Amino acid sequence: MLDNLTARLSRVVKTLKGEARLTEANTQEMLREVRLALLEADVALPVVREFVARVKEKALGEDVAGSLTPGQALVGVVHKELTTLMGGDLGPNATELSLAQQPPAVILMAGLQGSGKTTTTGKLARWLAEGGHVQNGRKTGKKKVLVVSADVYRPAAIEQLKTVAAQAGVDFMPSTADQKPEDIARNALDHARRHHYDVLIVDTAGRLGIDEVLMNEIRALHALLNPIETLFVVDAMLGQDAVNVAKAFNDALPLTGVVLTKLDGDARGGAALSVRQITGKPLKFVGVSEKLAGLEPFHPERMAQRVLGMGDILSLVEEAQRAIDVDEAQKLAAKLKSGDRFDLNDFRSQIAQMKNLGDMGSLLEKLPAQFSQAASQIDGKQANKQVRRMEGILNAMTELERSKPELIKASRKRRIATGAGVQVQEVNRMLAQFEQMQAMMKQMKKGGMAKMMRAMGGMKALRGMKGLPGMK
Repeated sequence: MLDNLTARLSRVVKTLKGEARLTEANTQEMLREVRLALLEADVALPVVREFVARVKEKALGEDVAGSLTPGQALVGVVHKELTTLMGGDLGPNATELSLAQQPPAVILMAGLQGSGKTTTTGKLARWLAEGGHVQNGRKTGKKKVLVVSADVYRPAAIEQLKTVAAQAGVDFMPSTADQKPEDIARNALDHARRHHYDVLIVDTAGRLGIDEVLMNEIRALHALLNPIETLFVVDAMLGQDAVNVAKAFNDALPLTGVVLTKLDGDARGGAALSVRQITGKPLKFVGVSEKLAGLEPFHPERMAQRVLGMGDILSLVEEAQRAIDVDEAQKLAAKLKSGDRFDLNDFRSQIAQMKNLGDMGSLLEKLPAQFSQAASQIDGKQANKQVRRMEGILNAMTELERSKPELIKASRKRRIATGAGVQVQEVNRMLAQFEQMQAMMKQMKKGGMAKMMRAMGGMKALRGMKGLPGMK
């Protein structure tokens, strides 16, 4: 996501050294690079012109403080303007969903066919049902969510939403292709009121292109439902077209926000920088993977940091807090403290925690640029695959074997490999990784992290652990 832009801007930082201040002469080349970087990232030309002009105005004459180089000072200016461009000027709570009304709060999903609207409906429902919603900087707790499809032109869409809703663990309101969209919406709203749902999410029909029939239908639904949120779902990979589509929907509907999908599949990602500027509406969510957990609230400042290679540690920590089972972690800590050894059951729990963290590629993108060399050695998809294989191997073992790994000799390894559908070498590799983890846990119990790192030979040992999932 935005990899090309990040790479170009990181080169910009290195071009100026030893200057006392930013001047017209020493910023000209850097601004040219910024302009090219934005255009290559598919940012709309009017947006690029306005952005570069603002950066130039703010940067000229800026003193370079203390230990900063002019390149770093310019990046500071670029960071502020990127944050503004992506919605930072709208205030700290602008990207939050507004659900403060008499339940049910209605969310209307709009967008073209193929934009990921139905999947995003399921992702958003899951996020709300699991307590992800934040109002004025505070979580508001788990919501009772109902989803319904008003897409009567594509019967598969109704079945798709039913499947996604079941996976997300939220309620689905049945509808059929022979019903009118307005009747579906009216029935769903009545059902949501009578059964005390907090949120009703209505998935609407998409088209392959913008047409008057689509716009009239969604205007009618909007008038009937009076939604508190009308979210425009757009595919990041549309590039420049995303801006045109966003403008058309914004002219037709009183949009309250934008959801940018498939951001993980586009190294350019310029639509993220253009859509908000063109529509004037905040980006509220981004889709970062195909998984139901692959929806992230959008934070302009954090995204600006990621674009400039500063990483997004806050989002990384928040994901870890959501995914990690604190009780399980405390049980393991108590077990090790009491003198019990780390066994394969504990190792399996750790693997499960890793899976809960979600897509490895998405997590690695949030690391600051100084870790990019190490992160580049990890293939996110391969890492996910390896984690699943390791879990399969562990599940193929008996409870006794996981409790007493020393029992696993040649014949047992062959049986485990057959049960997991892998080669014996993979079982050996996983056991070797377990032994490394066991040694680390033992070292931590004896004297903490410092001793453990000395025992491992610092980061050199980490680089040598080629057997870890996804490591080349």
